[in-house]
Amino acid sequence: MGRLFWKFFFAFWLALLLAGGVVGTVVWFHKRSVEENNQELAKGPPAMFLVKAASATLVHGGRQALLDLLEKMRDDPMAQLFVVDQTGHDLLGRDLPPAALEEARRRMALATPDPIAVRGRDPLGQEYLIFATARPPLGMLPGKIPPPPHGHLPYPPPDHAVRPGGQPPTPSPWVPMIAGLMASLGFSAVLAWYLAKPIRNLRVAFEEAARGDLDVRVAKAMGRRRDELADLGRDFDSMASRLRDLMETQRRLLHDVSHEIRSPLARLQAAIGLARQIPGEWEASLDRIERESDRLDALVGELLTLSRLEAGMGGAQRDLLDLCDVVGSVVEDARFEAVTLGRQVIYDCTGPLPMRCRGELLHRAVENVVRNALKFTPPNGSVEVRVGPGGPGWMSIIVADRGPGVPEQDLEAIFVPFYRDEAGAGVGFGLGLAIARRAVEAHGGTINARNRPGGGLEIRMHLPAGGGLDEPPEERRAAG
Repeated sequence: MGRLFWKFFFAFWLALLLAGGVVGTVVWFHKRSVEENNQELAKGPPAMFLVKAASATLVHGGRQALLDLLEKMRDDPMAQLFVVDQTGHDLLGRDLPPAALEEARRRMALATPDPIAVRGRDPLGQEYLIFATARPPLGMLPGKIPPPPHGHLPYPPPDHAVRPGGQPPTPSPWVPMIAGLMASLGFSAVLAWYLAKPIRNLRVAFEEAARGDLDVRVAKAMGRRRDELADLGRDFDSMASRLRDLMETQRRLLHDVSHEIRSPLARLQAAIGLARQIPGEWEASLDRIERESDRLDALVGELLTLSRLEAGMGGAQRDLLDLCDVVGSVVEDARFEAVTLGRQVIYDCTGPLPMRCRGELLHRAVENVVRNALKFTPPNGSVEVRVGPGGPGWMSIIVADRGPGVPEQDLEAIFVPFYRDEAGAGVGFGLGLAIARRAVEAHGGTINARNRPGGGLEIRMHLPAGGGLDEPPEERRAAG
């Protein structure tokens, strides 16, 4: 058991003991008050009526009539009626409450008549003290168990109900104390275990993750819990899954980068070797070295851009720009390049479309998509670029070509770094669309691809009109 379990355990246990002690103290004081009150003479009209009735019965009917009356009133719920002879004994042989007897005698010693305690004489001249006490709850006053009316019991009492001498058994105070102690121990242990177990599971999972096992999961160990600890377990699973994916992506990226860099480095080494072996080929070797250096420089630039986007670009400045102008500048550059390739770019924009964005980043994303479309468009073909509203609060950029398209199962993979299918082998680094996705997602948008009917690929970029969730509300209203 961990320290947290014992903290929970002792906290709950002490709280239960404190609550039990307070309740027990209140009950004890209440019981004591009731016992003291029950020792006093009963007051009020009912008690005075009983005393007067008993006195009149004694005077006019004698001792036997009074005994019959006492037998009938033995179980009266309001009060207990006592008749004490000159020897100090009750007529029915019951134990007399000492405090009540003393109070009755004290009242009789007063000069003024007292209707609560009276003296009565039977026809033979015998004097009796008559008084009533409040009836105590069952078992409140120890004493002999009085015989029931008619001299018989409805069923025989158990052997342990009466101790020798007619006294009822006095319950031990240790029994409820021990029972309460055991119950509080059990309840505290169960509750502490219930709260500490998921935390212990999380601790073990964190230790496994720290050792590199990112496949560990704790949601199953939480069972059917529906509380904050279960939510924390699910958040841990989500974190571990995300970390595993990021590490897998990092390993794959390092592998792909090393592969991409190895090829131009090998050609550089070959060009240097040829220059040394064949001095007359210096010009050709230098041209090859220059091309491969430019290729390496372009690759490093693409990797740096992708790395910055993966890092979040949280500090980049946003400007209020017209989306038609941003995409139009890309199209203008692409048209200049398309002329030399025997292709054309068709541009349609329903504007103006103001939005707050990172202009250079968005320009790079659209440029990568358009240049990618130009690479795969056949000669005399065209690339279509359309910009317009994409629904309430959204803008869309659509780039479509008439190239070979992409296999349906690879429509999502083309946005993964260094992906190139057979049609794109040897063309670029496979980073353009990956950078475009990161740039669009940095603006709070989405990008997807689909094959066009009749051939070709269509890429759709959807951007929020406000430019993303981190835009100030007043600037979002100005842009809208």
